Amino acid sequence: MWSVIGTISGTSADGIDIAEIETDGRTVRRFGPAATVPYSYEARAEILEAIAQGPADRSGWPQIADLITRDHAEAIARFIADHGLSPDLAVFHGQTVWHDPGRGETVQLGNVQALADALGLPVAGDLRQADMAAGGEGAPLVPVYHQALANGLPQPLCFLNIGGVSNLTYVDGERLVAFDIGPGNALLDDWIRGHQAGDFDPSGAISAKGRVDTHWLETALQHPFFKRSAPKSLDRNAFASDLPETTTLEDGAATLVAFTADTIAGAEKLCPKLPLLWLVCGGGRLNDTMMQALADRLQGNVAKSDEYGFDGDALEAQCMAFLGARLKAGLPTSFPETTGAREPVVGGRIYLPSN
Repeated sequence: MWSVIGTISGTSADGIDIAEIETDGRTVRRFGPAATVPYSYEARAEILEAIAQGPADRSGWPQIADLITRDHAEAIARFIADHGLSPDLAVFHGQTVWHDPGRGETVQLGNVQALADALGLPVAGDLRQADMAAGGEGAPLVPVYHQALANGLPQPLCFLNIGGVSNLTYVDGERLVAFDIGPGNALLDDWIRGHQAGDFDPSGAISAKGRVDTHWLETALQHPFFKRSAPKSLDRNAFASDLPETTTLEDGAATLVAFTADTIAGAEKLCPKLPLLWLVCGGGRLNDTMMQALADRLQGNVAKSDEYGFDGDALEAQCMAFLGARLKAGLPTSFPETTGAREPVVGGRIYLPSN
């Protein structure tokens, strides 16, 4: 068993999620502390601008990578000190600014070697590249961790992550299936931010007051991505051009919540068997309007992951730590039915400090 620290920052760039677990890459012996550390104002602004612009202009990416690495180094060092940890390994996912599996490209900014040097620790990085080299989509990477957590829970079940995009992991004791579903919080966050009403819809209070634009919704649901079979993945901005144009703040928010919930309901039909349980993690679980919309549409029971003892804010960072342990143990981190890779792939590379 190793003490491993995992880190990840979603495409909302609202902060760096950090979590420590004790694991051998097969099971988790202990769930350690977890935290979310905000990016510096400078780093977050640069990241959001890079995500919005896409890959057309990459000239600023090296500078942004330096900011991301600096913020991670400070956050991890403080986390270790605050909790008195002696980790065997840290895992640096980096900041995704672009993901285009159709072109075989995924970009996570950050300098893994520089982080290892700053921390004086081995650091695992480059978690997605080997999967894409093997014909996979490089995402989602969380399924193997979800599978480890599913023991003892009612099955079939789905872990449903609602972050910038939504994705699911289906587990039934025999099969492990995963795919990106569609928009998660990204469109709603963009809508709220675009109307200068904050950065997100706290508890779904804004969307709860609106009426759904059924005409826009019916059109949006015709996007060809939803008809594709799994495995499949998408970029955070894949639907950015589809935001409603002429409606109120509340109606637009309600419509975008319905869009996310409807796409998830459609994904239920792609599961090998009907899930008995949906465990919702990520920021979307904190949106009461979203949770109610899911309960109204899905046939299985819908619950926050926290209700089953899993920290919904820490799961993805814990997963990164778990993947680092699997890399250290030489175990696969992705599979044909989770990413579309030709064979199981051991993803990532461990960087040793050079000083």
